[in-house]
Amino acid sequence: MTEPGGGTYGIGAGRPNRLGAVFDGEGTNFALFSDHAQRVDLCLFSPDGKTEQQRLSLPERRGAVWHGYVPGLKPGALYGYRVHGPFAPERGQRFNANKLLVDPYTRALHGGFSTHPATFGYSPGSADGDLSFSSSDSAAHTPKSVVWDPADYPTGARGLRRGWSNTVIYETHVRGSTMRHPEVPEALRGTVEGLASDAMLDHLTRLGITTVELLPVQAIRSENALTGRGLVNYWGYNTAGFFVPEPRYLGPAGVAGFRRMVDRFHVAGIEVILDVVYNHSAEGDHLGPTFSFRGLDNASYYRLVEGQPRFYVNDTGTGNTLNTDHPFVLRLILDSLRFWVDCMGVDGFRFDLATTLGRERQGFDRHGGFMDALRQDPLLAEVKLIAEPWDLGHGGYRLGQFPPEFAEWNDRFRDTVRRFWRGDGHAAQDLGSALLGTADMFDTRGRRAWASVNFAAAHDGFTLADVTAYSKRHNQANGEGNRDGHHANHSDNLGEEGETKDATILSARRQRVRNMLATVLLSQGTPMILAGDEGGNSQGGNNNAYCQDNETSWLDWATMDKDLVDFTAALIAFRKAHGVLRQGRFLHGVQRVDGKPDVEWRAFDGSALNWRDPGLSSLCLLLRGCAESPSGRADTEEILLAFNREGSDQVLELPPPAGTWRREIDSSAPRQHPQDITEATVTVAAFSVAGFVRHPEKTT
Repeated sequence: MTEPGGGTYGIGAGRPNRLGAVFDGEGTNFALFSDHAQRVDLCLFSPDGKTEQQRLSLPERRGAVWHGYVPGLKPGALYGYRVHGPFAPERGQRFNANKLLVDPYTRALHGGFSTHPATFGYSPGSADGDLSFSSSDSAAHTPKSVVWDPADYPTGARGLRRGWSNTVIYETHVRGSTMRHPEVPEALRGTVEGLASDAMLDHLTRLGITTVELLPVQAIRSENALTGRGLVNYWGYNTAGFFVPEPRYLGPAGVAGFRRMVDRFHVAGIEVILDVVYNHSAEGDHLGPTFSFRGLDNASYYRLVEGQPRFYVNDTGTGNTLNTDHPFVLRLILDSLRFWVDCMGVDGFRFDLATTLGRERQGFDRHGGFMDALRQDPLLAEVKLIAEPWDLGHGGYRLGQFPPEFAEWNDRFRDTVRRFWRGDGHAAQDLGSALLGTADMFDTRGRRAWASVNFAAAHDGFTLADVTAYSKRHNQANGEGNRDGHHANHSDNLGEEGETKDATILSARRQRVRNMLATVLLSQGTPMILAGDEGGNSQGGNNNAYCQDNETSWLDWATMDKDLVDFTAALIAFRKAHGVLRQGRFLHGVQRVDGKPDVEWRAFDGSALNWRDPGLSSLCLLLRGCAESPSGRADTEEILLAFNREGSDQVLELPPPAGTWRREIDSSAPRQHPQDITEATVTVAAFSVAGFVRHPEKTT
């Protein structure tokens, strides 16, 4: 690279302490981990990224860290690495200095990813497959790393840190949430700035959302198979840069817009959680491209099959698995997490396929290196941590087995809610557990009830509207012969597959959606709503829309059911108003100081519930807890929840004394109209949920 004065850059020893490219005001220090490399070349490029202008070998190595200092090199400079070492796939190493490599610590990328054959370390089409060696230079087809300016990434961001017991999560996609929103300025649609626009903040605060959980926002590389079909990885679970905000999501303000988005959410009282993917990389299996880890030190960054290191352990189902057991891989992940908290201000993380992150050589270990490092880190220990408690490896399903600091996605809750309202046998018994935070799975090692993240729909699967409109998946647009996506959706079209004009079917569908939303928001634990479910959003029966960056996945704000939005807001307000619905401790029917149990199960006629009844289909739950009264004293709060799955109205015997109850939730009605109940009984409509609050002043 030629300096403005016409010279070329020199390089000195530098320091190994801080990985990445770090500008100190006078020059840039480069430090890169590679335990098995023989030489590391720093390649400097022209401002347009098209010409490699200088190649400098990093002159020093301390342990596994190669380092050097380039005086005068300023922020904005483009660079990449070429790493020399053995190309021996059968021994687990795939060094190829013909391939330009992205710095794992870069905070920006210049240019996009390509599917060009030169990006592969081997020669595609060769009879030797991935054992062949490619001499093609990949620099023209690989994004360049960028020396970042410290002024663009101020540290010391302060998170919102809302308590778990008050949390209501809204899972959404940065791009899909606003691409079709008429009130979001067109230039901001699909960006982080659009997500934090007035229109979106008004909608979320109106609902009562406390926390947005964003699908992956780190830099994404779409798989070659998708781009070959004219599709992209829309969800983003194929990360190519752990410190890099996905360029497509940045608006006019660039990376500063991300921080501003978080700040605007915080001002509105809303936390920001990122869905992060540290279980695998975007380089795929042994036939995938080489643009970073694979060429930097394949045997260190990835878990390789024992005895066959040519191949990758594939606990993730994506072709490779990152080796979080390695100290420098673990360091990379922790440094990345701290970046998003300290520089970007986020409030927590949802870890995709978190079982993989907890795997040691002997298998999953909740006290393994990753878990322990995360929990003891003084910065990361303060934020919300959510695990997706499974992966595709042996023994990968670990619901309820993560450390107490973690909440976990509870897919058992999802399936139970769907099965119950569909009318499946024995689902009522399972619902009993779900309503109390699935204590049989989570009430261990001092965990709290908020550990169960309760949802009836998420990005992966049917939307709630589609659960009621499709009995089978319709994923033809994905180009995989409708073979992809979940088989067991526990869905029901209620009489006709897909769209219908039948008013009876439409009414039944809307009521079942209300029932499922009510079940989520009235259960102990942490509720999570999929964006759009509050308004009846549909994906046309596609239950795996990971590659649909189009109107299939983008929220259709024009067709949002305003009554359903109001109903969802009423449910959230009801939950917030009554602490008994979001208690920190698990409820087991223990006697309180007033001599009454904290929870009672009842039949509709007031008798004790018979859990052994194989035909059990409806149930009532009486909850007791303490609530702060206007006078400041702690009063006992009682709420009765009735779940009627029968096809006819049922008479409910209210706990005595009569005249002390008020019905505040009724899922049979699109609009809520609270009503004092003066009699000892009340009618609960067919296929509905009702919520009653006892007036304590009327019992004295």
